[in-house]
Amino acid sequence: MFDTVLVANRGEIAVRVIRTLRAMGVRAVAVYSDADAAARHVRDADIAVRIGPPPAAASYLSIDAILDAAARTGAQAVHPGYGFLSENAAFARACACAGLIFVGPPAAAIEAMGDKIRAKSTVAAAGVPVIPGSDGRACDDDALAAAADALGYPVLLKPSAGGGGKGMRVVRRAQDLPEAIAGARREARGAFGDDTLLVEQFIATARHIEIQVLADAHGAVVHLGERECSLQRRHQKIVEESPSVLLDPATRARMGQCAVAVAQAVGYTGAGTVEFIVPASTPDQFFFLEMNTRLQVEHPVTELITGLDLVAYQLRIAAGEPLGLRQDDVTAAGHAVQARIYAEDPADGFLPTGGRVLQLREPAGVRVDSGLRVGDGVGSDYDPLLAKVIAHGPDRDTALRRLDAALAQTSILGVATNVAFLRGLLADADVQAGKLDTGLVGRRKLPRPHVPDQVFAAAALRALLALEPTGPVVDPFALPGGWRIGEPAWTRWRVQVVGFDPVEVRTRGRAASAELVVGENAPTRASARWDDGDLIVTLDQITCRYSCAVDGAAVWLGRDGHSWELHEQQPLDAARSREQGAAGAVHAPMPGTIIAVDVAEGQQVTAGARLLVLEAMKMEHVLTAPIDGVVRDLRARPGTSVERHAVLLVVEP
Repeated sequence: MFDTVLVANRGEIAVRVIRTLRAMGVRAVAVYSDADAAARHVRDADIAVRIGPPPAAASYLSIDAILDAAARTGAQAVHPGYGFLSENAAFARACACAGLIFVGPPAAAIEAMGDKIRAKSTVAAAGVPVIPGSDGRACDDDALAAAADALGYPVLLKPSAGGGGKGMRVVRRAQDLPEAIAGARREARGAFGDDTLLVEQFIATARHIEIQVLADAHGAVVHLGERECSLQRRHQKIVEESPSVLLDPATRARMGQCAVAVAQAVGYTGAGTVEFIVPASTPDQFFFLEMNTRLQVEHPVTELITGLDLVAYQLRIAAGEPLGLRQDDVTAAGHAVQARIYAEDPADGFLPTGGRVLQLREPAGVRVDSGLRVGDGVGSDYDPLLAKVIAHGPDRDTALRRLDAALAQTSILGVATNVAFLRGLLADADVQAGKLDTGLVGRRKLPRPHVPDQVFAAAALRALLALEPTGPVVDPFALPGGWRIGEPAWTRWRVQVVGFDPVEVRTRGRAASAELVVGENAPTRASARWDDGDLIVTLDQITCRYSCAVDGAAVWLGRDGHSWELHEQQPLDAARSREQGAAGAVHAPMPGTIIAVDVAEGQQVTAGARLLVLEAMKMEHVLTAPIDGVVRDLRARPGTSVERHAVLLVVEP
């Protein structure tokens, strides 16, 4: 076994790999960009090496910098995690040339499976069913169009290189294909450095099921059962579980055998995942989708039901040890479900968000794979995945309940996340019943965002507490409502949750026993106090606990997996907001880079017209005109970076 391993990654996967290295008594070396100098994986490692200035993402893609860090620290092996260089055959070869062990499959296997066109032909030759589509003989626009016409619409357009849903497009009409091809090529080129595309038959109601395999260098290959990954948005998974309620024992066995055959066909070693598409209407039929030649984001659900540490197996296999497992040795117990916590706004098309982590509370009693710590900045340099919460139980219902309870205990303030959305998804009737498919999330109309009156009340009471004097003697004239003969005066607060209209809240009396009015509602009795940093609010004899953090003029409140960014709005701010709203200001929904501007100052546009394209997290986001009007105050320029909420232009009525 190695005594020193360099982890060529960041975030939660780097932390997770380091955890196993420590358990095995192996020294862990972390690498970091300038943006990650204070990151958790840097703190957790035994040694950390700076590998680059901005652009931050390029640091983890620099083969030379990573190999130099390995040489300087005496590392004998490199674990790539997932993403970045994990499926880069050139990196695997460079490690070998430098005398390092790459903790992953041979470069030839990465190349065979990393190119989706080549992968399909390889597995088809091994007798594994594949999705009908282009055969790879020609990949220019005309060939793709001809293949799409032959298949019949709708079709799925996707990059031959890479994964994670980047560059994928569902095309429903022939006239939409040219623009889809252009966008997919551009996004694939940016994410993978390769804009080769293929087109496949689109299976509208499908389930995404994958098989985990382990293979050693001595010819042993086993599978560890399946993971159901059908709950997705933008072709990216958000909830995964094992086992799948869809598969019967015979189909499960056939899929496992096919996964083993795929691994054997390319001389695979290490941990890998073979992904299949299963038509929901014919669950005994399945098609090869792709093979991920690395550890998967969702590997913890397999670990929880099998009791096996996949990272430990990766390391032992890379060190040349035999697998030591036969297929009959693999057993599964209970049910596991994982939810991915992303920095994104489900109400705004799951667009990535950003900010700085002001407060962090992660749940107890379940597994949490997280790279977060208080003070971390979340920007557009990296994928928006922040953490994973994984629950296990003797059956599916128990696992789902435990996961929901854990998400309710999760509090991340300072960055908008999808935690509340995940709780709603787990409560969906079809999800509860196991009636899943890859289009379920897209078909669900999210309920119109709503901020409970209690949140506005809590914000006003927090402000009241902040203004109240403390000490054994209180000057009545120092109280927020002043002192007067007769009844106390009302104090007015104009509270705004980001993305919503402001609401007036009136308070009278002290926070410990106040009269309170939210908007046009009737007066009610309320009280507030601090307890171990939390805001305890009682309203109508119901007491709730809010996590709370302050960042300049912003106040963040969190409860039951929800979080709200609030501001006390001044009269001039209110007037300015009304003016911008009437004029149709277009804001950056997330931090990112402007890559295309399609309009000019003074140009007339109609509501819904494309204005510009913003790139964030290696994905493109089109911003459109909110109203009919004329483009004014055009600040966006191609190639420039913008912050979240920045005004990019104004459409004047």
